[in-house]
Amino acid sequence: MLRAVDFGESDRIVHLLTPALGLLPAIAKGARRSRRRFPGTLDLLNRLAVQVERRRPAVLARLESARLLHTYEAVRGDASRFALACYLLELLDRLAPEGGAPADLGRLFRFALDALELLDRDAPDARMRTLLELRALSALGLRPELRRCVCCDRAIEAPAGAAALVVRFVIAEGGPVCPSCAASPSPLGAALPVHLGTLRALDRALRFPLAQMGRVALGGGALGEAAQLVTRFLGFHVGVELQSRRILDEQLTLPGGEGKLRPPRRPSAAL
Repeated sequence: MLRAVDFGESDRIVHLLTPALGLLPAIAKGARRSRRRFPGTLDLLNRLAVQVERRRPAVLARLESARLLHTYEAVRGDASRFALACYLLELLDRLAPEGGAPADLGRLFRFALDALELLDRDAPDARMRTLLELRALSALGLRPELRRCVCCDRAIEAPAGAAALVVRFVIAEGGPVCPSCAASPSPLGAALPVHLGTLRALDRALRFPLAQMGRVALGGGALGEAAQLVTRFLGFHVGVELQSRRILDEQLTLPGGEGKLRPPRRPSAAL
């Protein structure tokens, strides 16, 4: 369940993420009156087994029944976990496609399940937030380029003997440019300076299973760089400020460029 909105006197419109159809908006008739048909199932984060009637693709589907499979109780019981989960759900609700290639839809659904299971098991910090945002972009088919120049397609390498290399990451192009292309007079758009080591760490984070993200070394200044890059890149594709972001920022912040977790609060009605 990605979203639920009351409709009319007794109905509810829900947005479901499914492994076969992607984003599936549906109307649950009488959901606010009948506890027999939907007994406490139509709530955010819930994993459901549903029966849906789709008469025509352009017409809102009808949710006939929903059986609760899992509720992610640890996520609901902690403010920081709940805030990050709601943020990811709103991101998926905004960008997930309605239909598409089965392999792509299955991968997106698997990411949603893995992310919720990770949050149900581990308390989040700013590092986990940044890496989950990056993995969400990848699952949505918006994976940034992190190894090759987006202008000349050459692999970006640090010069021999150089302690570190800072390159420009061009937000609109979705990747870095090598020093040679960055020196060209052609306009490239807004760019962020980022160390090559930060890009390599983010690339490794995309190669590990979600449950093994703790193996990726990313902290201090590199985490600040990574968070800024992912935030700017994500904002470029979303196009609007997600409502859940403000509450998430109160829970997981990057003061002074370092990830620190503020004291948790109980989930509020605003979520």
